[in-house]
Amino acid sequence: MPMLDVEAVQAFVMVADLQSFTRAAAALDTSQAAVSVRLKRLEERLGRRLIERTPRQVRLSVQGAAFLEAARDFIAAHERAVASLSAAPRRLALGISEHVAGPELPALLARLHGHDPALVLEVRIDGSRALLDAFERGSLDAAIIRREDDRRDGELLVRERFGWFAVPGFEWRQGEPLRLASLAATCGVRTVATRRLEAAGIRWTEVFVGGGGAAIAAAVSAGLAVAAMAYRVAPAGTVDAGPRLGLPELPASDIVLHARPGDAASRGALRTLAAAFRTGRELAA
Repeated sequence: MPMLDVEAVQAFVMVADLQSFTRAAAALDTSQAAVSVRLKRLEERLGRRLIERTPRQVRLSVQGAAFLEAARDFIAAHERAVASLSAAPRRLALGISEHVAGPELPALLARLHGHDPALVLEVRIDGSRALLDAFERGSLDAAIIRREDDRRDGELLVRERFGWFAVPGFEWRQGEPLRLASLAATCGVRTVATRRLEAAGIRWTEVFVGGGGAAIAAAVSAGLAVAAMAYRVAPAGTVDAGPRLGLPELPASDIVLHARPGDAASRGALRTLAAAFRTGRELAA
């Protein structure tokens, strides 16, 4: 029976999850070459090809797909064994902006937990400004937010496109103000969107305010209003109605990670998180 190497199995799981040797290397804080060597070592020990790699695509082989869940269990068992020697559980307080938390968030958090079951995650969903303030006060260990104002620090994760999302049959009658759904008045996306409308001479009225990103998505999906949203988090079944309605173009926005130094395991979890966000909706599959 072949003896499995923890680092090699972890490399396989990361490549499978992130569908990229480059992103897996970033998540594991190592080089792409090292990930390739670990994966090759694992395949040789098992006598099976686990990953099919082409210049444009990385995907699981049939044998790799069959092995993946067992590999996850193997890594989780290893982490539990190591954690059993620690007297105190480790905690990571993470803030995620309402404009960033999309439908893939549950899968992302589940994979973070699988990466390190001993890490106690405390997740707060709020506006970018509130989360940045909490991070600076020290009540959050890390925050994934929309870059505010001209502040240039934080690790860039992705540059997101924004649009005016509505159901395909949304109607805006001539002479009436545009019906908007938005977060609180302090929301940076709301500020940008309403300023663009005013600069274009378009009257608007808020018919649904606050309640969080999920509530805004529900209002849009119900056909009540249009909302300025990132393409990544727009609810299924909605479209960017901006071109059809003649609405002004919205600027792209940087999504950044702010994190303070922590223990090695916490840093590893954050590297996994950063790499996962860069894959976008792939995590939801």
